[in-house]
Amino acid sequence: MQLSELAGKRVLVLGLGTSGRSAAAFCASRGCEVVAADEKLSEPVSGLPKSVSVVLGRLPDLAGFDLIVPSPGVPPARYAGSDALVWGDIELAFRALQVPVIAVTGTNGKSTTVLLLETLLRGLGRRVRAAGNLGVPALSLVGEALDVAVLEVSSFQLETTESFRPRIGVLLNLSPDHLDRHGTLSAYADAKARLFRRQEPSDTAIVDGDDPRCVALAERGAARLLRFSRSDPAADAWWDGEAACLSATGETIRLEFDEPRWRAMPRQNLLAALLAVQASELDVRAALPALAGFAALPHRLQEVGCVRGVRFVDDSKATNPAAAAAALEATQKPIVWIAGGRDKQLPLGALMESAKRHARRAVFYGEAAAALAAAAAGSFPADCVAEFDAAVTRGFEHARPGDTLLLAPACASFDQFASFEARGDAFRAIARRLEKPS
Repeated sequence: MQLSELAGKRVLVLGLGTSGRSAAAFCASRGCEVVAADEKLSEPVSGLPKSVSVVLGRLPDLAGFDLIVPSPGVPPARYAGSDALVWGDIELAFRALQVPVIAVTGTNGKSTTVLLLETLLRGLGRRVRAAGNLGVPALSLVGEALDVAVLEVSSFQLETTESFRPRIGVLLNLSPDHLDRHGTLSAYADAKARLFRRQEPSDTAIVDGDDPRCVALAERGAARLLRFSRSDPAADAWWDGEAACLSATGETIRLEFDEPRWRAMPRQNLLAALLAVQASELDVRAALPALAGFAALPHRLQEVGCVRGVRFVDDSKATNPAAAAAALEATQKPIVWIAGGRDKQLPLGALMESAKRHARRAVFYGEAAAALAAAAAGSFPADCVAEFDAAVTRGFEHARPGDTLLLAPACASFDQFASFEARGDAFRAIARRLEKPS
């Protein structure tokens, strides 16, 4: 079915979060008969066109619909029995957008990379907006006067794509996560690989060249393949000390990033964004002044206070071991590390090797405290406490002037908080409280 054929079709939108509401409104604007359902909600939903029929607290019978648009958080099992087409909001947006798309996926670092790309491209005078999994629905870009759209796409969103073909597709990294949804790392990787499956030789795939799994996933497609690396000059982009080296155009350019503000930036995110700009045949060097105004997202290696010489750094978004390891690597030393929360049952060995190199000591809290302590196996001093507040207070007691107290939990927040944002906000609040002891 083509987008032009949607008028008059029966469409079921599953989930009424931000992306679901945008999908319902979009389909209604195309003349569809739209039913929007959310089995987790019971209160009325605002902001929907009057023509949309709303079902709350349950799912309607799936029979009779031509198209199902599931929100990313709705598992495929909830609509597996239907004969309808299944398109997510990313698929709908791609079909409706009339501009090239740069899409970014990966286990960690997607939002930061997407916003770096938006900043760099805007610095070159391009009309650009970032959207997708970072909280701005991709469908909100439809109808805007743009030169390019930059989309963050998750594995959940890629599962429901069909014709999605980004001009440039970026796979930042791959490590175990969301296995409760995908089941295995292989299935998770297959979902990520959908980024590349419709690309053609005129398109570009950009991947972490240090990870053979990422390279292999991109090689499933037909696009030109570019690799970024931590240090390998055989790649198309790499780091030489504090300089980013880029050679996708055949001639190597060298960009210095020796200012202290860049030391807290995950280097591979920055490198991937720079390489994507160069792959767009644009002047990367001319884009760099725009980075002076770049502000990192909250809860991503964000310094939230300094109390008696101890820096408080919030990386609450580090909800898996690979993200926490990257935070330990990027953070100013010495580090007192706070980790814990709800255990995702993911391998911890590589994380503990990183902690052994970078953390002076640790405090583990919550449901995962015992598992983290067992994985650390005495490699560095570590305390276990039950509550988050106690973990931060204990960590501060261990810290010395000049240390960084780093929250990089490696776990979900849901044992004690509704979200990683709430956990990060609590960390900031404790820092402020410690600034003003009673």
